Amino acid sequence: MIDVYLGLGSNQQARFNLRSCLRQLESKFGQIEWSPLYVSAAVGFDGDDFLNMVVKVRSNLTVDSLHHWLHELEDRHQRDRQQPRFSDRTLDVDILLYGELVQAGDVILPRPEITKYAHVLKPLADLAPQLLHPTELKTMWSLWEAFAASQAVQLQPTTL
Repeated sequence: MIDVYLGLGSNQQARFNLRSCLRQLESKFGQIEWSPLYVSAAVGFDGDDFLNMVVKVRSNLTVDSLHHWLHELEDRHQRDRQQPRFSDRTLDVDILLYGELVQAGDVILPRPEITKYAHVLKPLADLAPQLLHPTELKTMWSLWEAFAASQAVQLQPTTL
């Protein structure tokens, strides 16, 4: 079993879709852990604010099988794949980390967004502060502290 960290986000019926996603992740993987939930502005387009969180699951699926299952999970939540990359989303689920794996075919690991966006790094650092980033070789919390010290962070905690 591999520890897998997933980034979840939604800005359309966000609370409903994230709750549903969590239930389906629990149904598939059993016990899961999740971070606090944060509100953040849309990135790359003008749109409603997003709700973002990180979830840890333990899985024996291959990266490709997991990626395919998560794609289907997004589709079950009416994800519109005809929209541009930066657009409104009913549900977005990304594999952030798959154990210590670096690169996995078409799935880029660790996900570059971890160190690029507060709405990914902060919930990951909250959930797993001592976890080492496999290429940066720093803890998630130390990455978060450096990130937060270098720029203004626009995240607001909220409830699901």
